[in-house]
Amino acid sequence: MGIALYFLLSPSLLLLLSIVDSSLLSVHDYHRAARAKLPREVLDYFEGGALDEIALRENTAGWERLKLYYHVLAGIGDRDLRTTILGQSISMPIGVAPTAFHKLANEVGEIATAKAARAVGTVFILSSLSNTPMESVFPEARSPRWFQLYIYKDRGISGELVRRAEAAGAEAIVLTVDAPGLGTRERDMRNRFTLPEGLTVANVAPLGKAHLPEVRGSGLAAYVHDHFKSDLGFEDLDWLCGWTRLPVVVKGVCRGDDARRAAEHGAKAVVVSNHGGRQLDTAPATCDALPYVVDAVGDLCEVYVDGGIQRGSDVLKAIALGARAVLVGRPILWGLCVGGEEGAANVLGILRRELDEAMLLCGCAKLQDVDQALLKPGGDSRDRSRVVL
Repeated sequence: MGIALYFLLSPSLLLLLSIVDSSLLSVHDYHRAARAKLPREVLDYFEGGALDEIALRENTAGWERLKLYYHVLAGIGDRDLRTTILGQSISMPIGVAPTAFHKLANEVGEIATAKAARAVGTVFILSSLSNTPMESVFPEARSPRWFQLYIYKDRGISGELVRRAEAAGAEAIVLTVDAPGLGTRERDMRNRFTLPEGLTVANVAPLGKAHLPEVRGSGLAAYVHDHFKSDLGFEDLDWLCGWTRLPVVVKGVCRGDDARRAAEHGAKAVVVSNHGGRQLDTAPATCDALPYVVDAVGDLCEVYVDGGIQRGSDVLKAIALGARAVLVGRPILWGLCVGGEEGAANVLGILRRELDEAMLLCGCAKLQDVDQALLKPGGDSRDRSRVVL
């Protein structure tokens, strides 16, 4: 079924398709259900990675390789999953990563995702490349609600986006730094990926940058080439920190030295991320990069991580490696596709339940009990470099 036909389905049929099946017990179940429902070119866009998709696979495999050396006889009762990010309370250390074009997954799009995050009490990050303008989305999200930013060649566009985000209620700006150009995504090139008629890059529509070009390969790659600043530097981070009154989070680091420098230039947090394996193929799995970033930044800023999170036990491992929270992208899209707002909320609920279970079985009552000793058979948490990744 092509993209155009997908959007011509009757509202009643779309409602029928969005009913959440009680057999959907895991992120994997939602992924399988989304695969059966989405048009091929949309699935490939959401699912695919760069080149041979090695980094894409390794993100997930990395968390699977890490083993949990659990405590027993720990006398654990109720667990407390609450934490804070940038001083704001969230119900669990699992948030919604910024991902583009949610109306490809569900006709309600980013508004449904924002409501799902609100329902479970966690952070929602809106992508610059959303199909719904920020002014319509942020009122549907609870605090914390953040806005993800790309730096355009015309810095005035980025500046205007930040000002609008501030006015719309955003509480932080998440600067993506790993996309000065778009990594080659062969699935999208073969499919000649573009947005169907009626969908746009809504946040920049008033600025004349709403449409992906029609090209022989990927329309998104052409859009990024035409509009995004390719010579990103720390001076761009300096500009942003000086331009906005909001805290700045730098997303897309995989090296400790870059992360520490970002903090020294004003970032209040960094996200260890390889763009979901969609940029530089053979980049390290995020679980491999995370300990080095945590060591490098120390107390200078908070550290979050995304990429390959499929289970609540993956979240526990990320916390053990020093992350304050994780962000999930594709799992939210699978939930959104299968069940709209309810589906996205269910995915977050599944990860929460699995994290709670993993904490119980590891003998941890609260997140502060989760440390790197859980990843070592001897229980020594002092030397992060000795963790077998």
